[in-house]
Amino acid sequence: MTDIEIKTRSIYDELSPAEQKVAWYFLQNLGSVFDDPIAVLAEKSGVSQVMWVRFCKSLGFSGLKDMKKNLFFQLSQKRAEASAPSMDFLDTRTYSSVEGIISGVEAGSLEAIRSTAQIQDTAKIETVAAKIAQADCVRLFGVGASGLVASDLYYKLLRVDVDAVFCTDLHVQLTYITGSKPGDVAIFFSNSGSTTEILELAQAARDRGACVVAVTKYGPNQLADLADYVLPTSSPELQFRSGATSSRLAALFVVDVLFTTLCNKNYSTVAKSLAESYSQCSKHHA
Repeated sequence: MTDIEIKTRSIYDELSPAEQKVAWYFLQNLGSVFDDPIAVLAEKSGVSQVMWVRFCKSLGFSGLKDMKKNLFFQLSQKRAEASAPSMDFLDTRTYSSVEGIISGVEAGSLEAIRSTAQIQDTAKIETVAAKIAQADCVRLFGVGASGLVASDLYYKLLRVDVDAVFCTDLHVQLTYITGSKPGDVAIFFSNSGSTTEILELAQAARDRGACVVAVTKYGPNQLADLADYVLPTSSPELQFRSGATSSRLAALFVVDVLFTTLCNKNYSTVAKSLAESYSQCSKHHA
């Protein structure tokens, strides 16, 4: 049982009759509460949207969205605890056919994108996009699979003439962090949020006054603690896996949303660069 469920039960008798109706529906329908928008929840439960918001505030949250984010994190923790990790690489061993692999990878990929979309803060995405547009330099950091995601954003930023820096070589990253300064945006990619080298780099960027952005898994972690802005990801991967699959897709989804927002909010500025880069590249298409 999650902490939110426990608290709901503990304060149930103190709630108004209408809030008790919301609480009862919430406890009986956790899945739909997480997936359904507030208008649908109000209709299904027979209680007004106002009462849903009031119920969430009774639990200590600012509203339904805030409660859903916390519920998602707690449910994710419970799932992780229920399947105690072992060095068994279940993401590859449990399949009996290629058809099963296709279905499993598809399901994991779709779930990663869906759950990552649900936990995004639109205002925060717009703010980070604006910071990038105004930055003197955007410095990108990531190792391993996270480095691939950083590389994707790097090439996207080059297309719209943003002054960006990235290299997959960690030693080079350790070198160009020294040039970070106020006015720069430093974006760090780490699914775990605990990669030692990335934490060292993020601290260095913070010490030098750069705006620190973290793209990392949802919930508390060391990288998130160092960041000015966190763009969270979610994926159904096990702790021990043969490769970062759905977590990589979740981070790429965040990159696509961020880049598209950047272009949308600065279209008059980036349109020419996009057209020119497309024209240049199209000359070499087969």
